[in-house]
Amino acid sequence: MLRLLALLLACVIALAGGLVISVGPERLMALLPFGDAAPEVVDAAEPVAAPAEIAGENIAVTPFKEIIVNITATTATGRQTTRFLKLNIAMAYDSTLPGAANIEERKLFLRDSFQEYLRQLNESDLQGSIGLVRLKSELLRRARAITESEAPQQFLIADLIIQ
Repeated sequence: MLRLLALLLACVIALAGGLVISVGPERLMALLPFGDAAPEVVDAAEPVAAPAEIAGENIAVTPFKEIIVNITATTATGRQTTRFLKLNIAMAYDSTLPGAANIEERKLFLRDSFQEYLRQLNESDLQGSIGLVRLKSELLRRARAITESEAPQQFLIADLIIQ
């Protein structure tokens, strides 16, 4: 009986620990009846509005409209087929560097260049973490070439779906 009680206690402690790790201590305290802080609700589906300045830094983030293109895929039998690639991205750039003002003006040209690159991809080009690294580095290279500056710093991928 004592072993069963000890096992039950260990399970309850493990469950509580997992809950704290998954939602965070602040949010867990807000969920409890004696917690006085209201939980902060963040909707990840909402796109970031126009360039948003990150607190205390000179990094601005500008989202792009959703990009949907056809890419090539190879079936198990070796037959070529097409798949849809859906991509939601945002670009983080340093607003103090020369050429940062060109980013908003050339956003349409950036999007066009991105679509041109994405249409050349195969499904295998995007597999694994190395595929994401290659994708981000190529988008960054194109962004820097089109804006004629080093202001673009990185790309943030919100969605990447191959269907």
